[in-house]
Amino acid sequence: MSSPIKSAQWLLQHLSDPKLRVLDCRYALSDPLIGRMAYMQGHVQGAIYADLETDLSGPVQPSGAGGRHPLPDPHTLAGWLGGVGISNGSTVICYDDPSTGQGFYASRAWWLLRWLGHAEVYVLDGGWPAYLAAGGPVTTAEPDFGPASFTPNVQPDMLATAEDVQRRAADVLLIDSRAPERYRGDVEPLDKKAGHIPRAVNRPFSAGLNDDGTYKAAEAQAERLAAGNAPTIAYCGSGVSATPNLLARELSGVPLGPQNRLYAGSWSDWISDDTREVAIGEE
Repeated sequence: MSSPIKSAQWLLQHLSDPKLRVLDCRYALSDPLIGRMAYMQGHVQGAIYADLETDLSGPVQPSGAGGRHPLPDPHTLAGWLGGVGISNGSTVICYDDPSTGQGFYASRAWWLLRWLGHAEVYVLDGGWPAYLAAGGPVTTAEPDFGPASFTPNVQPDMLATAEDVQRRAADVLLIDSRAPERYRGDVEPLDKKAGHIPRAVNRPFSAGLNDDGTYKAAEAQAERLAAGNAPTIAYCGSGVSATPNLLARELSGVPLGPQNRLYAGSWSDWISDDTREVAIGEE
């Protein structure tokens, strides 16, 4: 199993590779335009902007089912990928800006492509700051690769539903990836209810990153997640900030799939049904 991350040096060495495609996933939940503006001010040479709301998510349902960032329709996502020049033969590198404290958009794109069956997709370790520190060329030019063909091969075993979470066996570890204060229910800045899913453990995604935004080593990830050989389901607020924990688990040797799944709707989907139980406080 190859590593799901690539270094800035690797990216610099492969910028001229005709098969390479780079996704700029910078974004901010507090201001949806910040990422696109940052892209327009300068980005990795050849990078394509991927917007969390319009490209990497589907429409929000009035009922709240599916959460705040529902998964996009696989064929719609595949159509967008092909439209920007990404084919099944492309090597894709996704980056964001972990220095903002929100280094989880690139891993959302990584997870989505893996969900569509695309193996050659990676997250740039350390993101935009690492690229700049490595002396990477910056441009404001937007690439035009022309259309490509991307055929999805959806991997359903990477996903868990609310029903899977409710019916999970005793040995399935449910990982809440949010900040501890949101897990405990002390605060809730985004969703209508505070707290966490009963019997979930709190493993904030941020604890898997070094101070410079790079991922901690495999041994540290395994110790932090403390899952051992147990199957895991990770969730967060809306299926975005859980993805670094899924990547971290893969780093520790457990690939995406039945042993390492995402509850994509996450907390915002869970609380869309008032019959589902909510817990507050520590583990």
